Amino acid sequence: MLFNSIDFAIFLPVVFILYWYVIHNHLKLQNLLIVLASYFFYGWWDWRFLTLIIFSTIIDYTIGKKLQTTTDTSRRKLLLWTSVFVNLGFLGFFKYYNFFLDNFVSAFSFFGNEIPINSLNIILPVGISFYTFQTMSYTIDVYKGKLKATEDFIAFSAFVSFFPQLVAGPIERATNLLPQFYTKRSLNKQSVYDGLGQILWGLFKKIVIADNCALFVNEIFTDYNIYPGSTLLLGSILFAFQIYCDFSGYSDIAIGTARLFGFNLMQNFAFPYFSRDIAEFWRRWHISLSTWFRDYLYIPLGGSRGSLHRKVRNTFIIFIVSGFWHGANWTFIIWGALNAIYYLPLLLSKKNKVNTNSVAEGKWLFSIKEFFQMFITFSLITVSWVFFRSDTVTDSISYLSIIFSETLFTRPTIFPIDFLAILTVFIIVEWFSRMKKHPFQINDEFWHARYSPLRLISFSASIWAIILWGAFGNKQFIYFQF
Repeated sequence: MLFNSIDFAIFLPVVFILYWYVIHNHLKLQNLLIVLASYFFYGWWDWRFLTLIIFSTIIDYTIGKKLQTTTDTSRRKLLLWTSVFVNLGFLGFFKYYNFFLDNFVSAFSFFGNEIPINSLNIILPVGISFYTFQTMSYTIDVYKGKLKATEDFIAFSAFVSFFPQLVAGPIERATNLLPQFYTKRSLNKQSVYDGLGQILWGLFKKIVIADNCALFVNEIFTDYNIYPGSTLLLGSILFAFQIYCDFSGYSDIAIGTARLFGFNLMQNFAFPYFSRDIAEFWRRWHISLSTWFRDYLYIPLGGSRGSLHRKVRNTFIIFIVSGFWHGANWTFIIWGALNAIYYLPLLLSKKNKVNTNSVAEGKWLFSIKEFFQMFITFSLITVSWVFFRSDTVTDSISYLSIIFSETLFTRPTIFPIDFLAILTVFIIVEWFSRMKKHPFQINDEFWHARYSPLRLISFSASIWAIILWGAFGNKQFIYFQF
């Protein structure tokens, strides 16, 4: 079920009413409703893949309980690796089987040996990369003693399948989300308004910005060889905003929806295009995945400690694995490696933690130095997005070679002036909201009665913008394919 669909517009109020007005005094029934609603939400795509979620839930719930009661070190390691192999096994088969098979066949064909092996017609289950990592974090944390194994199977099932963030995150840690299912929740008017505001902003980013960007991006990237470099540059910039608004828009809707039901999810995006260096960008982009890899892969490998060789090795591992997580294509791997190359100079010069605060904090505008820092960072990221968006590595290189040709200085053949004006307004709103989690965030001052007309105007303007400029058609979110 898509957030930007009529189906979800009907589904959400029904669940909300049942949750708060029918069974509001029964915590276990509320958790059970979340499980059933989540299974319905996910099964709307293909009910057969519910078996994967249920199986993963049972496996990790059982292993978690055994880890809690087992003291033998060897047996505990066996239990942990069983969870890891089962979860990654499912992920590997559905997502990477054909990739490895095709590359295996290609390698032998290169040496003149033909292997008659056909690829399988495998359908990738929506969200498998997200809930797989979420359940693994539970067993790893129980193994490390950071979390006690739960005895409540319904609460654990709700944690694994929680419908707001089931399909595309944020990838929640069990230490943050699971305890919230044990605590009695009450309907909070301010949380509901704040959640609705974040949902509205997420829908605006998806329907008005991302989906309109997609119209031009698809046209430019599909036939990139017929356009001049100036048009391809515009296409790459529009894709940068498409993927940001598409993915962060989903996260906003997910976090806002969770707020309606009394849950607090982690922030997944923190205005990353206002970053002053690549390290800051990766602290602000897809935060739940970046921190997951940091805590469960990068630090166990040794992190930035030790020799120069180890620092370089670990940096490339973390970024390449992140690229591979996104998809079974060499373009994603190169995208990850390119970001590792961007990041390494900062790490080796020990400048990767220089910009930890918000840009121009406490000020209205940025300095000239900050402007050039943001411009360079955004330019580097935009180049890497070309690999992310292209179908093949060859297409990526050809696309960039046209950009950096003499045709870069010609007039773009596609120049949507009206939409670029809307995009400019969006960037201005984001800039003045960069100290908050989202532009409609309701703090104590904004919640005051005297600001009610401002709230009404802001909400109404966003709704009208969606109606007037929204690209409708229930378009899927980009990260559904990951």
